Amino acid sequence: MEKLLYGVAYYREYMPEERLDEDIRLMKAAGINVVRIAESTWSSYERQDGDFNFSSVLTVLDRMHANQIAVIIGTPTYAIPAWLAKKHPSVMATTPQGVNKYGHRQKMDITSPIYLRYAERVIRELLTATAGHPAVIGYQVDNETKYYETCGEAVQRGFVEHLKKQFDGVLEKLNAEYGLDYWSNRIDAWEDFPPLESTINASLGAAFQRYQRGLVNDFLAWQAKLVSEYRLPGQFITHNFDFEWRTWSFGVRGEVNHFTASEALDVTGVDIYHPGQHELTGVEIAFCGDIARTTKDSNYLVLETQAQAFKNWTPYPGQLRLQAFSHIASGAAMVSYWHWHSIHNSYETYWKGLLSHDLEPNPVYDEAKDIGQTFARLSPQLTGLKKRNRVALLVSQDSLTAVDWHPYKGHQFGRHKEHQYNDTVRAYYDALYRLNIEVDILTVDDPRLSRYQLLVAPLLYAVSDSSLQRLNQYTEQGGHILYAFRSGFANEHLKARHARQPAVIREAVGASYQLFVEPHDVTLQSDQLNIPTGHDEVCDWMELLEADAGAEVWANYRHPYWRKYAAIVHNRYGAGTTTYVGCSISSEAVEAVLLQLIHETDLNVSTVTQGFPVTVKRAVNRSGKTVLFFLNYSSQPQTVTLPFTAGEELLSRQRYQQGQKLDLADWGVAIFEVEKE
Repeated sequence: MEKLLYGVAYYREYMPEERLDEDIRLMKAAGINVVRIAESTWSSYERQDGDFNFSSVLTVLDRMHANQIAVIIGTPTYAIPAWLAKKHPSVMATTPQGVNKYGHRQKMDITSPIYLRYAERVIRELLTATAGHPAVIGYQVDNETKYYETCGEAVQRGFVEHLKKQFDGVLEKLNAEYGLDYWSNRIDAWEDFPPLESTINASLGAAFQRYQRGLVNDFLAWQAKLVSEYRLPGQFITHNFDFEWRTWSFGVRGEVNHFTASEALDVTGVDIYHPGQHELTGVEIAFCGDIARTTKDSNYLVLETQAQAFKNWTPYPGQLRLQAFSHIASGAAMVSYWHWHSIHNSYETYWKGLLSHDLEPNPVYDEAKDIGQTFARLSPQLTGLKKRNRVALLVSQDSLTAVDWHPYKGHQFGRHKEHQYNDTVRAYYDALYRLNIEVDILTVDDPRLSRYQLLVAPLLYAVSDSSLQRLNQYTEQGGHILYAFRSGFANEHLKARHARQPAVIREAVGASYQLFVEPHDVTLQSDQLNIPTGHDEVCDWMELLEADAGAEVWANYRHPYWRKYAAIVHNRYGAGTTTYVGCSISSEAVEAVLLQLIHETDLNVSTVTQGFPVTVKRAVNRSGKTVLFFLNYSSQPQTVTLPFTAGEELLSRQRYQQGQKLDLADWGVAIFEVEKE
């Protein structure tokens, strides 16, 4: 892309027709150069079976093109029309709770042949009408797609066929690998396969969830292939992935694999939402962006993020600007708000857009104008930024699913309603973020692992032997790995390994354990780690580690009975090292482990000593120059000592020299194009 994209979602179908020209005038004044349309309004385009009318879409395309505003068209398949559900009730997904009722979006079965037939028809009709229009720069296939718990008969038959291929048709292999003799769950005839929604076998249940994630891959690839028949050269295909929704974008999704599902796309798109006002930290912007960027090793699109949204998210002055440049600093090529105008009816009435319900300019819109004008001016320096990070965080949907089945805190039987795996991932990621150690986020099997100095692997619970052996080899060859507790415990089928834990990585870790307990009044005791006062508690899970000769014990347990056991062990293995944290600790304690690890191994992971609330992001632009972003996530002004030789601050156009002080206002931003670090 030749310029930064700054956009909004725009639904003319929700608005008075006479608003279009006024909306475009306000968009142009705000520097909006792209809009997303059409993904939410199938029923407006096909009011009855086969009765198509795309006049509202074509009008928007014509008027946007006349005003030099580009358009991304969404395929309108994630919210089906009422007549389709009435005419073909079988398109509604069967879930563990029963058959869905019509009303909410995303209640259909994405594998239903009937649904797919109607979805294909509306996609083809829409693209026939619009694909050649000069306003169109790309297509968004579907919207925040997941498998929506679909588990009907056809889905389960497909899963059984999948297992037949996986186990070469030999049920004895499946019974042995999944431990199905337990509670008489053994299966000795394929036709006797039990319903999956009621299984108590974690191996079988997790395998079904992995299969369901594959359904999303197939669905998005199917749509992308359809769109490819119509798109013109230069038009891209994307999708807006979302993340675990814990009142905002919190962690890795269990219902879609971002890494495999994005393979069918030209560019990965994401929806990123986060706390606001005094709770704004920027960590969700960075976390979601680091996943999106790494899926395809390139820039990504923020297809949705908040403008005002909820009353507790309405930004303080300066925060909208801070958020926008934080997206760019993480590698985004586009920042787009959901949505342009606040909706006046129905489910999301109070999810406010850039314009409030009065549809008039407001302070948030005024700040967006400044952002749009700055994006236009700085596009030559900020388009196509590349990251060269030396640290990678490893994530695993299989481990997330496994921990859902076997949670480490609270009730130990049955899946937890929230992904405890993500609690640990975020504890480790947030520590890296506060230390201004930038990371790429990728999977354990990614072939790019060897290019990183340090791998951080929180709760890598369910992983194949071969994957763990590759990590051992990475360490032997000079890499460094930080593992969290329960790593290496089970194989890819959730079978606990028949060895002292952590089994395959035991030798590399330099410690092992047979016992694990729930801690009560346990804290860490360490001479090596500088853990902040009040942050040394061990909670929920602790392994009673016995260190091997030669391994360094960085922390023990402060407890009358468990004090002889190690809590954190550091070990040299080949030319590299492993560090193993055998318990659940605070993110602040993780930060202390990281600092000690950097000191011990002399890792070259950061040249900026400044820490949170000033977040520092680094990239290289198309001219080969380093761009440094200083982002103040605080209501208090901050002073930074500049680490580079010389550079221009792009917002103010002032030049600075090494050692000069930079004063950042509350929620302030500074961007430097650096000649030499």
